[in-house]
Amino acid sequence: MSRALELAKLGRGKTSPNPMVGAVIVKDGRVAGEGYHQKAGGPHAEVAALDDAGEKAKGATLYVNLEPCCHYGRTGPCTNAIAEAGISRVVIAMSDPNPLVCGRGISYLEQRHVEVATGVLEDEALLLNEIFIKYITTGRPFVMLKAAMSLDGKIAARTGDSRWVTGPASRSQVHVLRSQYDAVLVGINTVLADDPLLTVRLPGEKGKNPVRVVADSLARTPVTSRVLSQPEEAPTIIATTGGADAQKIARLKETGAEVLIVPGDGPRVDLKRLMADLAGREITSVMIEGGGEINASALENGLVDKVIWFIAPKIVGGRVSPGPVGGRGITLMAEAGQIENLTVTMFGEDICLEGYLKQSP
Repeated sequence: MSRALELAKLGRGKTSPNPMVGAVIVKDGRVAGEGYHQKAGGPHAEVAALDDAGEKAKGATLYVNLEPCCHYGRTGPCTNAIAEAGISRVVIAMSDPNPLVCGRGISYLEQRHVEVATGVLEDEALLLNEIFIKYITTGRPFVMLKAAMSLDGKIAARTGDSRWVTGPASRSQVHVLRSQYDAVLVGINTVLADDPLLTVRLPGEKGKNPVRVVADSLARTPVTSRVLSQPEEAPTIIATTGGADAQKIARLKETGAEVLIVPGDGPRVDLKRLMADLAGREITSVMIEGGGEINASALENGLVDKVIWFIAPKIVGGRVSPGPVGGRGITLMAEAGQIENLTVTMFGEDICLEGYLKQSP
């Protein structure tokens, strides 16, 4: 099962809206075949492993990190292929939370006299597919908030200069993260201040670019912005409101960007409704890479599932130097958002904290 999980990770950032799945076939104590789901629409891990094993699959044991599917989607049911290949035993890390499967795959196999065991390395399997689980069970994207700040909690100097808060290793890791998420979201203030490109630039490889999303309530994004470049490789959505000027919207559309008018009552883009619209486009995950105001809005609206926080060993100072979370702030410390399941990693000289927003009971 550890090997199946390793194989599944090879599909990270490439299988959306499908989960990451790896499969290993073992016969007579030896690996007979293995495979993983490489991309949506391609063969599932179980089928790839069966093809690799060939005739050796008959009477063998299949290890897979997610319950095999039993319905027709982009491909046929894996359960049928497993039974027809003569697999005698299937070991599954976790059941599939997809309502179209959710135990039905296990039942199908058992009805065809295939022995099934479940729960092996289940916690690891749940963590691996946290994005898919959130999306398939709630119909909303998994949201990760990334921030980078100095030791004293600043994301820029008092002049607004923010290049660079963190070191090269951290910045390279941000590109890895972008390649793993379906969309990256920033606010208009970040576009105006930093003119980011928001694409994936990794040395020696071509990473998958996320959909670039700009929350821009009045359609102020300059048509010369780098976030509007390379529309064929990295599409851009400008999320605006009914208060935006029609001529500005028309000019943005001429660049190749999609302009999405998000309904709402306030002057700002309603992030909850924006997330619902993105989910409807099979965008299963969103990385927020903006400034203090959009970070605050996402947190206040309860949209953030996970945080990845880079801290550089620098002291910036300044009463007006901005921090990573703006907004009104809380009234009492008891109201502070709590991070749990925290892990700490070093990237060069920078500290990276990764954890999850504790959900209210």
